[in-house]
Amino acid sequence: MKPLYILLLLVLASCGGTKKITTIEDASAKEVISAHKAVAPDFKTLAGRVQLVYETDEKLQSITVSLRMEKDKNIWIKASVLGITIAKVLITPTSVSYYETVGNTYFEGDFALLGEWIGTPINFQQAQNMLLGQSIFTLNPSEYKAEVFQNKFKIQPKQQPQNFIHSLFLNPENFKIALETLSQPNADRLLSIRYGEYQEIEGQYFPTTILIDTSEKGSKTKIEMNFKKIDLNANVSFPFEIPQGYEEIQLN
Repeated sequence: MKPLYILLLLVLASCGGTKKITTIEDASAKEVISAHKAVAPDFKTLAGRVQLVYETDEKLQSITVSLRMEKDKNIWIKASVLGITIAKVLITPTSVSYYETVGNTYFEGDFALLGEWIGTPINFQQAQNMLLGQSIFTLNPSEYKAEVFQNKFKIQPKQQPQNFIHSLFLNPENFKIALETLSQPNADRLLSIRYGEYQEIEGQYFPTTILIDTSEKGSKTKIEMNFKKIDLNANVSFPFEIPQGYEEIQLN
């Protein structure tokens, strides 16, 4: 048996619910997916500082971001350049609110704007999971298969839906995502989310780097997030008020 397989067996054997594994072939999708779900961070609030680089075909911008989360309820973002606030965002399970100070514009509505920023449609749960290193799609063990590929667990549907090709690669040491990809050939759309090393905070794993690449019909978006600091369960607020006189953004 190869050394990698022995390592994976040891990792699986140490995880709750997977102690019956005796060979690598027994590492079923159910057990790997259960292990991934088990390492989802559990917290009430999160406060972080992020260095973000945002690149499209038209612009390249580097900004400092203050990130606050109330799990399953709020994602709050304040973007700054040289200490000056240039934008605020408040995302809830039902809405996205945003304003920026350079053009004095704002948006209040559904997730269409967030989808434009990321480069692909996305909802609140998917955005939260993306920030935490968890799959942005619901993983039903009966519909997925698992294999070892390039030192990672590869999870993908047993039968890929038409025009929806989804793959997930998990680190064997912590079952967090290394890479998640989604391709929709008919729409000429591709989404890739790649994670760097994970940091352990209070016994839980959080990303240090997230690289998001999207393309749609030749238009590309790249987002790089480097987490400089993360604090859990601190007392945080989510101040958000659209200044008077700002012009509402109208999406096509």
